[in-house]
Amino acid sequence: MKYDLVIFDLDGTLLDTLDDLTQAVNYALDAQGFPRRSREEVRRLIGNGIASTMRRAVPEGAGDEAYERALADFKSYYLSHVNVYTRPFDGIPALLDAMADAGILAALNSNKVDSATQALCEAHLKGRLACVLGEQPQIPKKPAPDGALQIMRRLGASPERTLYVGDGETDVQTAFNAGIECAWVSWGYRRREELGGLAVPHAFATVQALRAFILC
Repeated sequence: MKYDLVIFDLDGTLLDTLDDLTQAVNYALDAQGFPRRSREEVRRLIGNGIASTMRRAVPEGAGDEAYERALADFKSYYLSHVNVYTRPFDGIPALLDAMADAGILAALNSNKVDSATQALCEAHLKGRLACVLGEQPQIPKKPAPDGALQIMRRLGASPERTLYVGDGETDVQTAFNAGIECAWVSWGYRRREELGGLAVPHAFATVQALRAFILC
């Protein structure tokens, strides 16, 4: 096996969270009287945490006070509706089980607020992740490498034996900043042309193809 540890992104990589995020964004926008966003628009807005998502979702020129109110409404709604439509992508639980059988650790590094990250992993991936790390005030968000490096330290994994798997440009940059290999997956929320020209060492269109690569 090439890897002792695989660190995964959450939204768009392990779990399909887009419908719940879209509902929460539009709840917050409705509360402020702002135009709603389509599912496709929300897909393009997410990836750097909820503060960034709502900053981009509110209309340009709305002002900081309106943004802060929308962000508070988003947090209130989403944290109580975090798991209405969210589901693992097909094949993800089986991939994590196969990794465990092969002695490969799986961990998670997300920019989603930690309480929501923990709740979703408990609901859908319980017992399958050796370390779960969501957004926390003391840890810089991705693409800073701090979260990934902390996970490696906790689990005793070396950069040379670690793979980072994600669906967005933030994940590719995180892997580069942490000095570890990266696998980009196309079933998530970023299209190849939206990666801004970032080099992707390994790209996979299906969970089955990723599984074969990790377990070879």
